[in-house]
Amino acid sequence: MAGAPCGSRAAGCGDAGPEAVGKPAGDGSARTHAAREGIARESGAGEGAAREPMARESGAYEGASRRQPVREPAARTYARALPVVPVRARGLTIEGADGRRYLDCVSGGGTLALGHNHPVVLEAIRAVLDSGAPLHVMDLTTPVEDAFVTELLRTLPPELAGHARVRFCPTGTDPVASAVSLVRAATGRSRVITVADEPFPDEPFPDGPFHDGPFPRDGEAGQEPPAGLLLEPVRSEAGVFPAADALVRHLRARTAEQAVPLVVDETGTGVGRTGAYWAFEHSGVTPDVLILAKAIGGSLPLAAVVHHEDLGETGEPGDSDGAGAAGRPASPPAGGPGASGTGAFRGNQLALAAGAATLAHVREHRLAEHAAALGGRMLTRLRALAAEFACLGDVRGRGLMAGIELTAPDGTPGTPGTAARLAAAVRRECLRRGLIVDVTGPGANVVRLLPPLIVTEEQMSAVLDRLAEAVRAVDRHRPDSTAAIRAGHGPR
Repeated sequence: MAGAPCGSRAAGCGDAGPEAVGKPAGDGSARTHAAREGIARESGAGEGAAREPMARESGAYEGASRRQPVREPAARTYARALPVVPVRARGLTIEGADGRRYLDCVSGGGTLALGHNHPVVLEAIRAVLDSGAPLHVMDLTTPVEDAFVTELLRTLPPELAGHARVRFCPTGTDPVASAVSLVRAATGRSRVITVADEPFPDEPFPDGPFHDGPFPRDGEAGQEPPAGLLLEPVRSEAGVFPAADALVRHLRARTAEQAVPLVVDETGTGVGRTGAYWAFEHSGVTPDVLILAKAIGGSLPLAAVVHHEDLGETGEPGDSDGAGAAGRPASPPAGGPGASGTGAFRGNQLALAAGAATLAHVREHRLAEHAAALGGRMLTRLRALAAEFACLGDVRGRGLMAGIELTAPDGTPGTPGTAARLAAAVRRECLRRGLIVDVTGPGANVVRLLPPLIVTEEQMSAVLDRLAEAVRAVDRHRPDSTAAIRAGHGPR
């Protein structure tokens, strides 16, 4: 695989990942693909007819690429940066309408824990479609929802699972808003603080940094504790900054001392991504509130807030019965009416079915352990690559979530535009070689890798080989490339 050409159609690009470490995912989707493109041959129509679908898709690629800039705004950043029109996908691999195959290390921004079109996800979706069950019922209790909540609680630490309430939300920022509303209502306070966007310190700190002010010092008068502390275990969009386990434990201790709910946002880190089923488990703490999205929907939109029952079971403003948080003294158990946030699309049955299948598969096949082992080897190779090129700065990550920082010619990430242009160039060179990567961070200078949890050792080697080739190509065309190569600035 490592030697496959740019955008290759060769099978070496990999059509499927493992069910667990080293186990094949099955060939159901591959058979469907073969059947779809082989109908003409089997009916005696000949090779010319068999090529017709590819010709039609190539025309669709050209037409869609031409129409998109006219029909949709320039805010479509992925479409502008990644000019691929996907028509088929399986595991780690996307096939474009032009016939090229790509290794996808964006995974829908971490949404695709099992990669594209995993058999267990497709089977779960088909089962709901074939059953005649309603596809959308707001948040009414259904067997599909009950199965999802049961599986979700099975993955949580007993001290939370045994006292948990689950609120389903629309996607986007809704689960964060729901969690903030929850802790404000529960504490009667309004100030919610978050860890600042600077890199996490290696050692715990007593009072900050926080966006909205520190905890009050012991014995300090005039400032009440906040309503909650919101923490991301890995700040992926900020440039992939993992929180030190000691820091998380320290923050948990401080919040417990002052009866401040700890809210952990697992939107991008949950369901095995960081090498533990939930990223907070690395530090051994138990949060009061969990924000969940992305991977819990098994590739479909789904979000939820899980909270300890001690925070109350009030409804939220806008519930269908008109009662606000103070107007309803209690709501039913997890998943019942009033236990959810507002929004019409919080009861999507297909997403709940796909999500339950994904949660169970990751748990049963121990894919979090696979992510920890393979992710460790990925980070080792990336740090070795960074030691070779001065245009590469810090390498950060945990499990199968990694960020490689691009730096300006003088070795600093802060020169406006320069590092971002380098990161964009690396992304373009990766795409030319059949690899899809993301760029993130406030300076748009961090190349991010988010392969699905089913990625194999062989596929990961191909990913890293293509990335290394892309970096060499970019570095070779830099004006200061003679100083950049083998700069000897040591591993990161």
